[in-house]
Amino acid sequence: MLNVGRLSEGVVLDHIKAGKSMTIYHDLALDKLDCCVAIIKNARSGKMGRKDIIKVECPIDTLDLDILGFIDHNITVNIIKDGEIVEKKDLHLPKEIRNVIKCKNPRCITSIEQELDHVFILADPEKEVYRCKYCEEKYRGNRNK
Repeated sequence: MLNVGRLSEGVVLDHIKAGKSMTIYHDLALDKLDCCVAIIKNARSGKMGRKDIIKVECPIDTLDLDILGFIDHNITVNIIKDGEIVEKKDLHLPKEIRNVIKCKNPRCITSIEQELDHVFILADPEKEVYRCKYCEEKYRGNRNK
């Protein structure tokens, strides 16, 4: 069995769907942080069968939990201090996401104005539907499947 060391301080993202850790790594821009990051892929899980885990040795406020909530709001976020879990954060679907997904509508202003932020608003929390702030184009595709 692979053994990855304990964090003394940082964040553990647990219960990530197997194979999704690299998407999260890029969307959270973990490659831009000056801290230690460990990615465990296809770990055994009694609850999920297989799962991914990301350990990040940095303060929680460095990570954008809204992006994480959009990718998969079932991920467990454990805050580690002095080698112990001190808090578990619940993720929720964010009301607004910015520059995570792009509008596919060729007539949307974001297609013409390249410097404009791509902003999507949560239109239907039950069905997890987001719509473009500018043209109301529905976002098609579920990030966590």
